[in-house]
Formats: sequence, structure tokens, C-alpha cells
Amino acid sequence: MPETLGHPASRRASDGARPGAALLAEAKAIADDHLFPSAGAVEALPIVPRARLDPLAASGWFGFMVPAEQGGLGLDRDDALRAIELFASGCLTTTLVWIQHIAGVMSACFGPEHIRDEWFEPLRSGACRAGIAFGGLIPGPPLLRATRSTGGWTLDGSSPWVSGWGLVDMIVAAARTTDDQVVNVFVDAAESPTLTAVPHRLFAANASATVSLTFDHHFVPDHRVTGIQPFAGHAERDAANLGLNGSLALGVAARALDLMGPSALDEELVRVRRQREIATAATLPSARAAIASFAVRATSALMVDRGSSGVIAGNHAERLAREATFLLVFATRPTIKARLLDVLGTDGAVP
Repeated sequence: MPETLGHPASRRASDGARPGAALLAEAKAIADDHLFPSAGAVEALPIVPRARLDPLAASGWFGFMVPAEQGGLGLDRDDALRAIELFASGCLTTTLVWIQHIAGVMSACFGPEHIRDEWFEPLRSGACRAGIAFGGLIPGPPLLRATRSTGGWTLDGSSPWVSGWGLVDMIVAAARTTDDQVVNVFVDAAESPTLTAVPHRLFAANASATVSLTFDHHFVPDHRVTGIQPFAGHAERDAANLGLNGSLALGVAARALDLMGPSALDEELVRVRRQREIATAATLPSARAAIASFAVRATSALMVDRGSSGVIAGNHAERLAREATFLLVFATRPTIKARLLDVLGTDGAVP
């Protein structure tokens, strides 16, 4: 794959009748030609090579949700979901690192003026790369707390799931205050006496370099604050992201079915994808459960189709099966978990 696929504006101009069509065709080509052939080899590495993401950065995909007038690809929500699905069908490990970087891009894009001026272009272009630490957003007592200090905020606690450690330059962290506000900050992704990282060993997508971060009186100056919102509104804001994460499992399922060849499961893939597209905040948990359980069934079908060769390490079938199981719990929520347990305890079908 070439280092760049052309200037984003020129690709939009040749896009044809439906906005985003040419870009989605490009995403599919990236997934099929650049990501998928080496997905197994990359997953087996200790960490995704930084160069693996360079073509995405050079071709504008780090700003795929940024409005066109601000230099991004300007994909709307439906096309953005489809692009994530396509990349996940190529390499889930790479996509996990890429999708978390997007939080940094969007935080800078819509943050205060001084944040936009300093951080937006480096993040959009990929010169600076970001991960996320959202321990302060987990329901219940906050894992990550923020206390007002002179000239900034002091963070204490942990964030148990931070991917891309060793690849990213900064972390978008969300911490809660004693009066239940959420303080969003940019934190340098470097260990120090007040910030430590403990690696996780994952049974799928391990090369995503996922760690648990511990903050011990870690000071963040005011000029690194991207915004402060009430925690009470987080559930509503979070609902929009459930569809993004559901696209990962759709991608894994779609790749499994593609490898297996035509089957009755192809029509079911269309149905569960449609559930995600039309879902509301109230129905997204059920849609996510349908997608995750379907991905397990699709990859299991591929395993059976491949027979004994499917269980050999390095085979696409065994990798996709592990990834589908992994996505049963990745970025889940209590409502999704409850629905999944219902589905997995019955006949595996969601009405």
C-alpha cells in the first residue's frame, strides 16, 4: 500500500453520488490489501509497529470524523461506523489502537481554543498520537479522581484499560471530582513517580499494548484541560459511542463469513448491522448484544468449516474466534452484559 492515498479533499471531490462512498471503498482496500494479510503476524508481536498506522495517518484517516471544513474526511455517523467495521475486518489489533486515537483528535477539534491551536493539527495528522484513560467514567465510585490544585488538577486512582502504551504520545484522561463533574485532560504518556503502567497480557489483540495506569497525585496544569462536564450527562453522551464499539465485532464477523463463503449467516449479518444503524440510545445495548453474540457464532461457524486446521495457532479462524470472544467484554456496559447473558443462556437469537 502506498504511504498516502491522496489528499482528502481530492478524494471527496471524486466521490460520486453518495458522500463517503469513495472513502469507504478506500477503507475496504486498506483493510483487504494492507491490514488483513499480516493481521496474524502483527497480533503475535509484542506491540503494533508504529509504522503500521503511518499510512492511515498520511491518508487522512486519523481525522475521518473531523468536519471537512476543518481538514478532516468529514464522514457522517453511518459512514464512520462502516469504516470502523471495515478496518476491524482487516486487523482488530491495529483498529483498537487507531480508534482510541480518535478520542484525542475529537477532543482537540472541539476543545478550547488553546487546545485546538496546540494539539489539533498534530493529532489529526498523526504527528502526535493518543490513547484514552476513562477510569473516571465508569459507573459507581470513580476509579480515577480529580482534585482542584493551584494551577491545575491532581489525579489519583487508576484506569484499567489503556491501549497503545509505547505507541502513543499522550493520553486523554477523564477523572471525576467530589461534586461529580468530569474533568477531561491531556496527559503525557510517560511513566513517572506519579504515573505507572502495568501491562496486561491479553488472549486476543495483545499487541495493542494495553496497560492499567495508576495515578498517584499526578498533577495536570490547567492548559491541558479539554473540558469539564457534569457526570450526570455521561450516560447520554456515552450512548453514541456504543455503536462505534459495536462496529468492531461486525468487522470480525464479516471477515469470518467472507472466508467461509456464502451461507445463511450472510443475511443475518445484514440484519444485525441494520439493528446498529437504526438503534436509539434505549435500544443500543440490545443491538450491541446481538452483534457480539453473532460474531461468536460467525467465527465458530468458520472454525467448523475449516475443521482441524482452524485450531492451529496463526490460522485466521482461531484468531477471529479469539477476537470475537474478546469483543464480548470489550467496551461493554452493565446493560449490554445483562442482555448478552440472556442471549447466551437461551437459543442465541435476539428478537
